[in-house]
Amino acid sequence: MNKESQRTKNKKNNSNRGNFGKWLFLITIGLFSLFFVRFAYIAINRDVQHVNLQSQAERIYTQRRTIQAKRGNIYDNQGGVIATDTSKYTVYAILDHNQRSTSGKPLYVQNKKKTARVLAKYLHLSYAKILKRLNTKNQPFQVEFGPAGSNLSVATMQRIKQEHLQGIDFVATPARQYPEGEFASQIIGLATPKTNQAGQTTLTGQVGLENYFNRQLTGTNGMRKDKRDIYGYRIANSKEVKKQAVNGDNVYTTIDPKTQHMLENKVAKVYKSGQPNAVTAVVMDAKTGRIVAATQRPTLNSKTPVWRNMFVQDAYEPGSTMKILALSAAVDSGHFDPNATFQSGTWSMGGGKIVDWSTTGWGAITYKDAFDLSSNVGFAHVEQNMGAKTWMKYIRRFGFLKPVNVVGMDNEVSGFTQFKGILEQANTAFGQGITVNQMQMLRAIGAVANNGKMMQPYIVKKIVSDSGKTVKKVQPQEVSRPIKTTTAKQVRKYMQGVVYDKKGLGHDFQIKGYRVAGKTGTAQIGGAGGYSKGDTNYLYSFAGMAPAKHPRYVMYITLRQPKNLSTPATKQMASIFNPTMKMLLDRHKSSATSIVKMPSLTGKSTDDANKQLASLNIQSVVLGSGKVIRHQSITAQTRLLKNQRVILDAGGTYRMPDISGWSAADVQQLATILHLKLHERGSGYVGKQSIKANDKVTKNQTLTVTYKTQQ
Repeated sequence: MNKESQRTKNKKNNSNRGNFGKWLFLITIGLFSLFFVRFAYIAINRDVQHVNLQSQAERIYTQRRTIQAKRGNIYDNQGGVIATDTSKYTVYAILDHNQRSTSGKPLYVQNKKKTARVLAKYLHLSYAKILKRLNTKNQPFQVEFGPAGSNLSVATMQRIKQEHLQGIDFVATPARQYPEGEFASQIIGLATPKTNQAGQTTLTGQVGLENYFNRQLTGTNGMRKDKRDIYGYRIANSKEVKKQAVNGDNVYTTIDPKTQHMLENKVAKVYKSGQPNAVTAVVMDAKTGRIVAATQRPTLNSKTPVWRNMFVQDAYEPGSTMKILALSAAVDSGHFDPNATFQSGTWSMGGGKIVDWSTTGWGAITYKDAFDLSSNVGFAHVEQNMGAKTWMKYIRRFGFLKPVNVVGMDNEVSGFTQFKGILEQANTAFGQGITVNQMQMLRAIGAVANNGKMMQPYIVKKIVSDSGKTVKKVQPQEVSRPIKTTTAKQVRKYMQGVVYDKKGLGHDFQIKGYRVAGKTGTAQIGGAGGYSKGDTNYLYSFAGMAPAKHPRYVMYITLRQPKNLSTPATKQMASIFNPTMKMLLDRHKSSATSIVKMPSLTGKSTDDANKQLASLNIQSVVLGSGKVIRHQSITAQTRLLKNQRVILDAGGTYRMPDISGWSAADVQQLATILHLKLHERGSGYVGKQSIKANDKVTKNQTLTVTYKTQQ
């Protein structure tokens, strides 16, 4: 190749290299510009593919932790805890030999035989089975011990911890504790842990008050939010955002613990000995409608548990206890002549036949005897004499065929009757052909006890927030007056005949020292194939009240299909009624007459003062936000009756108490302590107050009180 051609080639190569360099430079500048613009866009807008980098960083470095709200407690009427929060524990053993502390100390199980031997003392699992778990092949990170190692109480967990076993630890889960055990279980209900999609576990009410007031009891969870690095350490100068949890409200019931425990004990014995399908018993304060105690068998914890509240969720034919109300209707409407007679035994009517429990009857007897002897034929005549239209009017007046709506009791059945044809209409007068629930029966019979005034049964006294504010208060409520006072008194006299007259069927319910008014009942249990036969296929019941002249308490008991009648059904029910009613009456009598001396409380803490007065059965009302008592309305060493009200002044900020039912003397003491101008109207006990309960009270404020007479 000649020199000229070589120079020409070099010039071309140099030219190509120059062009390539230029393009490379331009491409580099272009890419750099593109990256610069892109980074500038990201820096300014902080957004990549519609993802906000700032919020993404916040999410990565911000740690949110839930502050669990405490579920509210449920209390009896003495302030004792019936339901409260606790924790259950699952024990586990760490087997991974890589688990060591920062100082190199092993955090796994080393001595497996010792560990198995100790755990066997606390778990329902044998030493051999525990050791087998600890020697699991392939050595997993950790092992648990099945049901035996789960749901451990705080006490069991603490005892295991005190053994200082290496490699043994626990996982806590929220749980609900019922310290009183079998204590109105279907009414109080049950709350169990429930885990949501976010993995948070909270207690959720399943039945009873736990379910009815689940929203109020649950409260609202709080949240703590702060910024932490990838190692979990809080970033310097980062702000912590904290939202406090709001604990659940507390529910206070009307249940008297002493009465409830006695009722539980007596009902449990009958359930064991008589072997019935079910037993229920409920006690109500006739004057107010307050449910003092109530229980049923089976419970939530029985071998075959029942998850419904039988007092409102079961409809049944009540049998002869309905005669109390048929008699009341006949007397009230002027259609009852106790001395008139009829032929007992059987009575053909409306294409059918009504038969007495003694099919041969007692011959010609009076209508008063019909009540004593519980004659179905007699009460068919009673219904006919007053007329179906009148009888249905009283059925509705007594509140049947519609819900009672007791606060805290849901899913109530209303009851039903066809009430067509003279035979079925007559049947309802002795409790067949009509279904009811037990709260309906209790409320209606309560009207007879309370001189014609029918009170609404209630089992929840109040709901109080965690801060102490009363959110809801249930007051005694008069529903209606289905019968006159004179009627109620007359019917109670006839009910005493059932218990004390020679012909009466309720002799087992006599209580020494007190006069009882009552009525027994025996109802056939109906089904798809008609009424069942045999003595063990009845619903036995008893409705009683005492003292008969001025009843304070009403009690209603049912005994369904007892398999063992070696002890008659009436005696089984009397073993529940008599001791429970006597205890209540003795306590009421004692509290009404016992005298105590007023202690000196000045200078004591409000908590200590309240406890001391409660131990003496003296009602205390603390005024003011202070923590130490400055003044007491009754001076020390003064003799006063139990249940008398004492007002304690703690100073600080004053709020108006609920003075419903207070006497004029107590109101005047209150006005003096709070320096209020008092205006009084009427006579009797406080019915209305111008300053609402819990409102702030200032000096020289005017309080207007309206009194009304309690009947």
